Amino acid sequence: MLAERATILTPSLTLSIDSKAKAMKAEGIDVCSFGAGEPDFDTPEHIKLAAQAAIEQGFTKYTPSSGIPELREAIAAKFKADNQLDYKSSQIIVSNGAKHSCYNAILATVQPGDEVLIPSPYWLSYPEMVRLAGGDPVFVQTREENGWKMTPDDFQDAMTPRTKMVIINSPGNPTGAVYSREELQALVEVAGTEDILILSDEIYEKLTYDGVEHVSTASLSPEAYNLTITVNGFSKAYSMTGWRLGYLAAPEPIAKAIDAIQSHSTSNPCSFAQKGGLAALKGDQSCIEDMRAEFDMRRQYMVGRLKGIDRVSVVAPQGAFYVLANIGMLGLSSNNFADRLLSKHHVAVVPGVAFGNDATVRFSYATSLDIIKKGLDRFEEFCRTL
Repeated sequence: MLAERATILTPSLTLSIDSKAKAMKAEGIDVCSFGAGEPDFDTPEHIKLAAQAAIEQGFTKYTPSSGIPELREAIAAKFKADNQLDYKSSQIIVSNGAKHSCYNAILATVQPGDEVLIPSPYWLSYPEMVRLAGGDPVFVQTREENGWKMTPDDFQDAMTPRTKMVIINSPGNPTGAVYSREELQALVEVAGTEDILILSDEIYEKLTYDGVEHVSTASLSPEAYNLTITVNGFSKAYSMTGWRLGYLAAPEPIAKAIDAIQSHSTSNPCSFAQKGGLAALKGDQSCIEDMRAEFDMRRQYMVGRLKGIDRVSVVAPQGAFYVLANIGMLGLSSNNFADRLLSKHHVAVVPGVAFGNDATVRFSYATSLDIIKKGLDRFEEFCRTL
């Protein structure tokens, strides 16, 4: 009865852990949840007011499938100012979230039999998107001692004549890894030898720490520009996760194909959310730095605490709002570990098996410092019992 594509998908462990934690909270249990991948800050007021005004003014109808012209122009200006990238508005497609942009990009370029290289640990939706497009995800194992980053040698070893695309997520989920300019340049050179497309997911662009620079892959050279589909959005930088508003920029033929796909699937992004996105890009940007500074304080505390726990190791994340903790020496699978931690000590983490590494669990520090302190006290106590 079901199409095969629907039967091969793996349910999101991130959402299932979050749902279980919320159910326990509803029962009155004090749960410290480190599962959610969204900022715990409210959407800035000027963004909300712009969307409210759009509704009041009747801006609630269909828009162009690729987004309203003024938003696409604002995104082009953002790319120029922030990333040194020259895109025409016709190369920009506004979508229902960065996740939707990633899926559209894969659907427009990957055919059955094509291989897509995905550095592991990876964001759990990438392989499912590739499978939905009929492609084959190929996982490139990275190493903790290498900062969880794919090297050019790793890339070359994984390539085959069927390789169509490589996905680069920097800053990354779940590791917080940020590729340097030199590291990206080396990967672009490998991709260029076989004209392999690069899907550069830059949704955490604004959240970097310790003076680390975010570099857009497409900005590195004309060759990189022609091979890269750049994905970004509003969810993380502006705490607009529920607004479902993202965008991508791509070479003109790819952007045109994605526009056609979107026109037949979702019609267009939410009209008044687009007005909120316009206000986000054109308004006061200090809200981003305020949020980033708070995340940084939490990051430093969490990393310090985790490094002090026996048989647990971490690489300090340089971006995003996650810490990937290696719990392999504690003798449990990540699923078993996360389940027992939640059931017995009321702490929710995401098992690393969801990201392709069963020796790890992911913490999100997109929660208050009080919850982080209490949750890490419980986590440390649990680890001592193993």
